[in-house]
Amino acid sequence: MEDDGPESGPETVDVPRSEGDDATRSVREKPTDTKPTDRGPKTHRGTESDGDESNWVLYLYDLLSSVGIVVLIGALLFTASGVWPPMVAIESGSMEPVMERGDLVFVMEADRFPGDGAHESGVVSARAGRATGYEKFGAYGDVIVYEPDGSDRRTPVIHRAMFWVEEGENWIDKANPEYLPEDAVCEESTSGGTDVRGCPAPHSGFITKGDANSAYDQVNGIASGPVRPEWIVGTAEYSVPYLGNIRLGAEAGAVKTALNVTNPTSDTTGNRTIEVAPSG
Repeated sequence: MEDDGPESGPETVDVPRSEGDDATRSVREKPTDTKPTDRGPKTHRGTESDGDESNWVLYLYDLLSSVGIVVLIGALLFTASGVWPPMVAIESGSMEPVMERGDLVFVMEADRFPGDGAHESGVVSARAGRATGYEKFGAYGDVIVYEPDGSDRRTPVIHRAMFWVEEGENWIDKANPEYLPEDAVCEESTSGGTDVRGCPAPHSGFITKGDANSAYDQVNGIASGPVRPEWIVGTAEYSVPYLGNIRLGAEAGAVKTALNVTNPTSDTTGNRTIEVAPSG
């Protein structure tokens, strides 16, 4: 048997390669350059401007939302109260302790929800409140906000309506002597004594007084006569401590835009008035 030599697997044939094959292989094996063509720095068009625009849109949205909320709250308060502004800040202490400086008070139109025993104006005086049991801020009767002598140039006053008088009435006869000068008499009296301005009453209206004051407003010069119903801005309904300080601080020097509770010894114009000590 003929010896074929050692087994070496399938027979291979050496086929010579042409130059074309080498070139093709060279091209295939050449690594591809994936670096992008340098065409200058990349830019993201609109990215920065879009961001600024978005910030402005958010800012305007927040601003308009805040303004809208304030306007809505103001509209609701005005609808409920019927007066503008519906909130007033207390500047001084003649209504202490029920109202103190810095309190914020909600004011309502007087005839919107009148209490028991109310006058046709919607105000319940302290005298009428005592008869019906109607109380506001710790005592009988309504606390009213009014323009002294009907003047819109003076700071409004917030005091309690004490009783109603008719034109020409000698109202000191029905007044509490503790809140009058000693030996008080009407101006037209000839019997001697201390004359009281605004008596007899030059017109019909309410006699008023600050709870902490020692005399009626018509005695110490805060008002020259009874408070006419048309001078009344509204009645005080609720108070919130301290919140009025925000408004007073923001409006320092602009006293006309805030509510003044007149001190016992001075009126809102700074004129000298009579300080009356309680008698007995």
